[in-house]
Amino acid sequence: MTEDEILTFPDAPRGELDQALGTLVDLAKQVTATQGRLRALLRANQAVVEHLDLATVLRRIVETAVELVSAQYGALGVLAPDGSLEQLIQVGMSAEEVAAIGRLPQGIGLIGALTEERRPIRLRHLGEDSRSRGLPAGHPPMDSFLGVPVRVRDEVYGNLYLSNSATGEFSTEDEQLITALAATAGFAIDNARLFADSQRRQEWAAASAEITASLLSSEHGIFIDLLTSRTLALADAELVCVIRPTETAEQLVVETARSREGDGPEGTVFPAAGSVAASVIEAGQPRLIDEAEAAALAPTPGRTTGPTMAIPLMVSGMAQGALIVSRAPGGGRFTIVDLEMAADFAGRISVAMQLAEARADQQRVFLFEERARIARDLHDHVIQQLFATGLELQNVAGSLPPGASADRVNRSIDTLDSTIARIRTVIFALSRTRDETPTVRHRIIDLAEELGHALPPEPQIQFAGPVDLVIADALADDVVAVAREALTNVVKHAAAHHVSLTLSVSEDRARLEVTDDGVGLGESSRRSGLANLQQRALHRGGDCSVDSRPGRTRILWSVPVNDTAEQQRGENLP
Repeated sequence: MTEDEILTFPDAPRGELDQALGTLVDLAKQVTATQGRLRALLRANQAVVEHLDLATVLRRIVETAVELVSAQYGALGVLAPDGSLEQLIQVGMSAEEVAAIGRLPQGIGLIGALTEERRPIRLRHLGEDSRSRGLPAGHPPMDSFLGVPVRVRDEVYGNLYLSNSATGEFSTEDEQLITALAATAGFAIDNARLFADSQRRQEWAAASAEITASLLSSEHGIFIDLLTSRTLALADAELVCVIRPTETAEQLVVETARSREGDGPEGTVFPAAGSVAASVIEAGQPRLIDEAEAAALAPTPGRTTGPTMAIPLMVSGMAQGALIVSRAPGGGRFTIVDLEMAADFAGRISVAMQLAEARADQQRVFLFEERARIARDLHDHVIQQLFATGLELQNVAGSLPPGASADRVNRSIDTLDSTIARIRTVIFALSRTRDETPTVRHRIIDLAEELGHALPPEPQIQFAGPVDLVIADALADDVVAVAREALTNVVKHAAAHHVSLTLSVSEDRARLEVTDDGVGLGESSRRSGLANLQQRALHRGGDCSVDSRPGRTRILWSVPVNDTAEQQRGENLP
């Protein structure tokens, strides 16, 4: 073949062909890269949606986002209802670096702008944006930035932050990929939250069945202990308290407390004014309290708590207390589901209170009936038999000549009379009903019971004459005050082994006699107390005498009870 016969291509078409082939190769590479990133996005979506535990889902979202766009750092900020950051899940920083930063971001600067604008923000350099406020001390250096909101239906759940792209800056494709991942993450978070709510409802329902069974079989105290312990575990709480009003409306008391640390403030009494418990008792409505509000209001006195639920305990339409459930500072906020379930438990506490009150009424009725039966038996049988025995002994004594035998029989008759008087006192105490206004006889008996732990064993309390008919109102107040002063002196100074108190009415005079076998008055400071007794007696036109020596002290307080003396006495002494 000659030189002229060799085939050649023109240079211009050949260049165009090479350029077309290069373009095809570049397009093929772009298609391959795009396919690779799409496959990576599919894998990322699958990785995000394959878990149902919320904490695992949140961390998996951040890890997947960092891997998908080759970022060095990533974080997911969970928003509180007020728009501030409630929780931050981060990837890329060591525990030492996190500890050096110390606190969550405050939701200002770029983070605040992302929350407010609710659209992606992509920057080549953080410092180039006027909204950037810089990094806190101890924070590792960050340059390129990509932030995307994470939505759960119409709610912005949080924001996904990425920083330090491996290529120097995040691309438009990176923004599109992370936006698509955030959409999938929203569904995954919603599913995880629904699953968590379902699990919590199942746990609360199972515990509710146990509580219901316990409600029908347990005593009030045991039931409340069980219920507060279950609430502590189910609500993942740090402290659970049942708070009730005291006898005075100005104060509340922590009736029951359960804490993970085992040192609950049970028995603490605190002012009701301004307290969380008082507010829900007054309003009759439950409250959810975030950590900032809990720090200001202190739902449980003396304890620093985090997010708190406060639920009124309703009994017959009236709030009789409050259930306070608190997490530790930094704990997650309670949800509406938590509040609903805790309110259900609070309702069971209310039922327990009603049952306890009904059982107590039943026990009181039984007690009063039993006491009435015993009183009837003592009166109808024992006293009658003793009285008959005394009459028989009197007949025997009358047939005996004067001497030792007759004296012994007479002493036995006196002992029987004293025993009958004491039994009548017991009968009177047993016959008292719970709703009647206490008479002077009841008040004296109650006083002896109040001081019984300090008085000598088996103090003798006796009454003679119509004391309840004659001694009433202000005179009864004076008599009880004198009895208290005399018995208190015995407790403090006498060192006695026996003490007796006799209140009698005869010949238009009321007499109160207190006798003990103690050391006597001597130069005791009891003189000031005795002067008070003397003053009370003189104020009523009566007198007070004291006969004291070692082994026997007798105080006799006597005042007239006729109408004239009552009118002349003036106002009662304090």
